Amino acid sequence: MLAEQTHLRRRVRTSLAGFGAAGLFSLRVMALSPRVLIRPRLVIEQVYSLGSRSATLVGFAGLFVGLVLALQLYGVLGRFGATSSLGPVVSVAVLRELGPVIAALLYAGRAGTALASEIGLMRTTEQLSAMEMMAIDPVNRVVAPRFVGGVIAVPVLTLIFDFLAILGAWAVAVKMMGMDAGVFWGQMHTTVSFRDDFINGIIKSAVFGLAVNLIAVYEGFTSLSTADGVARATTRTVVISSLAVLIFDFMLTAFMFRGI
Repeated sequence: MLAEQTHLRRRVRTSLAGFGAAGLFSLRVMALSPRVLIRPRLVIEQVYSLGSRSATLVGFAGLFVGLVLALQLYGVLGRFGATSSLGPVVSVAVLRELGPVIAALLYAGRAGTALASEIGLMRTTEQLSAMEMMAIDPVNRVVAPRFVGGVIAVPVLTLIFDFLAILGAWAVAVKMMGMDAGVFWGQMHTTVSFRDDFINGIIKSAVFGLAVNLIAVYEGFTSLSTADGVARATTRTVVISSLAVLIFDFMLTAFMFRGI
């Protein structure tokens, strides 16, 4: 019994120390992030590098989510004679919820893991240690630019997802089901709010990008200098990022849309 209590205390202390280290690292990265903007070319390179890793995947996902969502909702709304509401329903669901969440999850699985493994490999090959020996801060030189680029890339990917999802819904409603295009776009124009739906969705995607990229760079930077350590960091990035996105999604949704 005493041994189990000692083991439990040790695990609690280790977990608290890990949370503290992650918090301090996150504060350090965010404090150094404004300095990265002095080198815009480096940030643009990271936005392109991280965004291009997920753009095709996010685009295809958005298109087929829109296609499937329109097919499902057309039959459901048809039971109540409300097929003209298909455009607004799909657009609100995509802009508020599906776009930010799915884009962030796909980014975490594709670019987030690549980011963690890239930094972890630099740790394994002692490139980060070499920078420290040359009085170069690896957080400022390596981590912060990738973090800023990733935070910018996630909202851009969300916009790609939103556009293709709504385009897919239009293709099903107008081209397959014969709905009038004017009704589809007109109902969407009068119902969808730019601030409540579009802007809040982009804010959610920015928060998700902040969380996912902080987790990815932290896991990569603190990974063990072995192949197994890099693999564990990559796996932890996907798992923790996915849980963080879902938790923040609930919190932000409860805060943003409770009065709507």
